[in-house]
Amino acid sequence: MELHPHTEALGGLIGTWRGRGHGSYPTIDDFDYADEWVFSHSGKPFVGFVQRTRMNDEPRHTESGYLRSPGPGLLEIVAALPTGQAESGTGSFRVEDDQTLVLSTDATVTNTPSAKTVARIVRSFRLRGDRLDVETFMDAVGQGLTRHLVAALERVPSP
Repeated sequence: MELHPHTEALGGLIGTWRGRGHGSYPTIDDFDYADEWVFSHSGKPFVGFVQRTRMNDEPRHTESGYLRSPGPGLLEIVAALPTGQAESGTGSFRVEDDQTLVLSTDATVTNTPSAKTVARIVRSFRLRGDRLDVETFMDAVGQGLTRHLVAALERVPSP
């Protein structure tokens, strides 16, 4: 199935990516994790994703959502986290040096009544060949916008 014209530049993301990440935040101890992102499409002007992390071979976190493209180079993110947050925001994507796809999003967050308060999530993705670097900043529990996660992923070959 062909990608929608607005998301053709995102086509390099489609597939499964795995690697290692490191997390930190002022209110928790630093940690290392295994990270997996799966990107898919349906021919519509969005790319779906599911993200999963594991620590000590045990599931730790997951989230799912969509990167929407309402127009060329424009990006919107909608994501749901089982920790009680829903993320909604805007961003952009561009190709640098005809080789590197750069995406960025800046989202506000809605929290369920029992969830920890997260106000904002800022993400960046850099895709070059079969390597995807992901960086996430978070403004949560009164700490201000702080780098929270960084991961280096490699494309998993299709079966």
